[in-house]
Amino acid sequence: AGPQTLMGPLIHSACVESWDVETGKGDERRSEERRREFRLTAMPETLQLTSGAAMEERARGLHKVNTYKLKTHIQAQWAPLASLQPQTTVKGSRMQCGAPILMLGVGDARGIRTAQLTLGGQTLALKSGTFHPQYSRGLHATLPESVLGAPDGLAATLDLELVGTERLSIVPLGSNTEVQLSSGWPHPSFTGRFLPSEREVRDDGFTAQWRLSSLATTAQQDITQGKPVCQASTSDDDEQATAAPSSGCADSFSVAFIDPVNPYSLAQRAIKYGVLFIALTFVAVGLFELMKRLRVHPVQYLLVGSALCSFFLLLLSLSEHLPFGAAYAMAASACVLLLGYYASHMLDSVRRGLPFGAGMALLYGLLYVLLQLEQTALVVGALALFAVLALVMVLTRQVNWYGLTAPRSAAAAPQSP
Repeated sequence: AGPQTLMGPLIHSACVESWDVETGKGDERRSEERRREFRLTAMPETLQLTSGAAMEERARGLHKVNTYKLKTHIQAQWAPLASLQPQTTVKGSRMQCGAPILMLGVGDARGIRTAQLTLGGQTLALKSGTFHPQYSRGLHATLPESVLGAPDGLAATLDLELVGTERLSIVPLGSNTEVQLSSGWPHPSFTGRFLPSEREVRDDGFTAQWRLSSLATTAQQDITQGKPVCQASTSDDDEQATAAPSSGCADSFSVAFIDPVNPYSLAQRAIKYGVLFIALTFVAVGLFELMKRLRVHPVQYLLVGSALCSFFLLLLSLSEHLPFGAAYAMAASACVLLLGYYASHMLDSVRRGLPFGAGMALLYGLLYVLLQLEQTALVVGALALFAVLALVMVLTRQVNWYGLTAPRSAAAAPQSP
């Protein structure tokens, strides 16, 4: 099963209004039947979901996916179902409505494991599908006609086990919606339209609670209009959750069970440091060229840059088969040895190549530390960059930048006989 969405429960009923219209004149006069098909929907007054998600890591080929088994207890309360009483629009028309159907929509019906619906102390049989034209995936139960005239409204409870991957979205359909979610996963990302009103993220998991009123969300109107429930993109910054949704999507909120240090996210973060990494290496080569009065050809700069780029390709490919730490160590060691060997010849001395290789090893070590950090990566990276800048300024403090070419010009000038 894929990412899951919980929508409902809600009650709907399909109706047909028909009436006769006289058409034609004289002998051609005849009666034709006209029809209007529509759907009546009753949203719950109060909706409470208490859920717990147990995480499990599974593999799809070389790729690892975070799956969860959700156990949720849903309590829904409806006011008297006056909204399911059809109103005629044509005088003398005939009205026919199907039995009221209680439905629960999900994102991927393949993930449904068990479900039990209780209505007024009586267990009702649940069947697949929803009989709703826009939200066809889910469960439904046919309600007795007697519920339409219940003066105290309707109360239902639903116990559901649902399997999904990576993300869970919930549509707040109640006039008052309260959701409690707990899990043993320590890296939740809250996205969608609403942030939790309360949350606690610990090393051994998290708990979150949403409390929403229909005054704050248009979910009821969106579902009545048949708008789709769109999946929000995963982001490590849950401030994105406050962004306005697309006008074509129903209001919802989500929690994504992200892995901030999985091999692919780590490789992506490493690539983002790539330009800075290459620039610092070129600065190191330039310092050797400047301080030791060497000439490094642009082709040699190009080869050094190519070796640095190959590190990221090696890292990504090896991390698909090995733990990230081992893949990083192998890719970094290969590049450090290659660059150290090449620098020994490029800089005309093994004594110069060894410090260059040691500096590269230090850079790779710093990059690995940055990749392992979640909250302090920016400050550590900024301090490291400041330290490098300070080192360059100290080493070049006495360099006469205007006179750099003078010794070379003098050396190149022909001597008089």
